[in-house]
Amino acid sequence: MQYKASVSKLTQPLVDELMNNQQKLRISASQLDNGSTVIDAGINVLGGIEAGRIITEICLGGMGSVTFTQTPYTENWPLTINVHTTNPVLACLGSQYAGWSLSYEKYYALGSGPARAMAVKEKDGQTVSVEDLYGELDYRDTGDKTVLVIENDAIPPLPIVEKVAASCGVAAENLTIVVTPTSSLAGCVQVVGRVLEVAMHKAHELHFPLENIVDGMGSAPLCPPHPDFVKAMGRTNDAILFAGQVHLFVTGSDDAAEKLATQLPSSTSKDYGKPFADIFKAYDYDFFKIDGMLFSPASVIVTAVESGNSFHAGKLDNALLNQSFGV
Repeated sequence: MQYKASVSKLTQPLVDELMNNQQKLRISASQLDNGSTVIDAGINVLGGIEAGRIITEICLGGMGSVTFTQTPYTENWPLTINVHTTNPVLACLGSQYAGWSLSYEKYYALGSGPARAMAVKEKDGQTVSVEDLYGELDYRDTGDKTVLVIENDAIPPLPIVEKVAASCGVAAENLTIVVTPTSSLAGCVQVVGRVLEVAMHKAHELHFPLENIVDGMGSAPLCPPHPDFVKAMGRTNDAILFAGQVHLFVTGSDDAAEKLATQLPSSTSKDYGKPFADIFKAYDYDFFKIDGMLFSPASVIVTAVESGNSFHAGKLDNALLNQSFGV
């Protein structure tokens, strides 16, 4: 195995932090009939920005840090989420990427976080083959406890929870599921906190060698929440598409680094140019009709560490950001 660290083990202190500070963080933990723990971060409780920050670090498998700063780059939206990880491949693609499709009757959700790396599943009921993502990463986590983060406005039904525990090979009482609605503050943070992950995912789609990406960081403005799901989802995506900034450090040639930089920005997509909610509506609310190349940061820097040269591409679009955020 290329990576030895256990993302499930690394995140347990973060899960404990949520459990031990429920009142402070305005979250609520409850135990299901099978013994699993569900942490509500915005459905029946308010949740908040700090809860979202901790949850984002859980999504990163305990391999990344998430902070907040004020920046002048987005004129009306200075509060910025910053994400950094020294292991962007495992943290972002092996853990944070919301690649586990879960459904039961009318309930549907995407799961992210350490449990993905333990179950090595990308589609509901289908284990990925060695040709797929976890085969490429040469990684599978093991352990007695794990955690899954779900973006939804309802607690998952028991059959989904039991499926997750069984797929991970852990006792139900050792599984924690964190639920963050998109319309909540915590949900806004944990989605916008994927700014580096979307760049990593696009780099993978562009067939850039993952082993050549050695470090990375990203930032994007915290969007205001919205009670409407489509508008809330639109704002979280637009924070990245119009104002996300990512810096990747890579090995290999300057030509490869420059090519990656020019291909990464969201503005290279044919669907770029209007708020995500409008694009979603234009495609009859079918997420899979949207150009996959759209999901990427607005501005990127790729540094070739062996030569010391850096390549810049893309730009921030304050006008579209303001349109999306309601100014």
